[in-house]
Amino acid sequence: MHVGTTVERKSERELVVTRIFNAPASTVYDAWTKADLFIRWWAPKSSGVPMVACDMDVSVGGGYRVAFGVEGAEPMAFFGKYLEVIPNERLVWTNEESEDAAVTTVTFEDKGGVTLLMLSEFYPSKEALDASFDGMEACAPEQFEQLDALLAAGT
Repeated sequence: MHVGTTVERKSERELVVTRIFNAPASTVYDAWTKADLFIRWWAPKSSGVPMVACDMDVSVGGGYRVAFGVEGAEPMAFFGKYLEVIPNERLVWTNEESEDAAVTTVTFEDKGGVTLLMLSEFYPSKEALDASFDGMEACAPEQFEQLDALLAAGT
């Protein structure tokens, strides 16, 4: 089963991305929670700006930090804390690099060997979502294609 990535506004402050992956929820969850896997798919290759660092403590109150950059330039970092962790089912984290950053929720719903993944970002204002929507609409399908390829390769 293959279904493309959808990116849509659910309200003035919420963005939702969905995709079905041909892998069990536990495998998809691992790709989101193990730094050695996450670093291989999260940065869209077309951007030309690879992820150069990824640290994750995937536990309630634990933090993450990812950095993107090219040689000779200062890396751009994104970081936050995990608010909720239910293995193979749900992750919730803050994005603390900006006052306009969203709280992200990712759910993993096992559908008999395939996984319905739903990513929701809740922004502090309509303006914050407006500023992020086009970038997310452009990047998420490529990111999820990269994740799909990683999963197909057997991670």
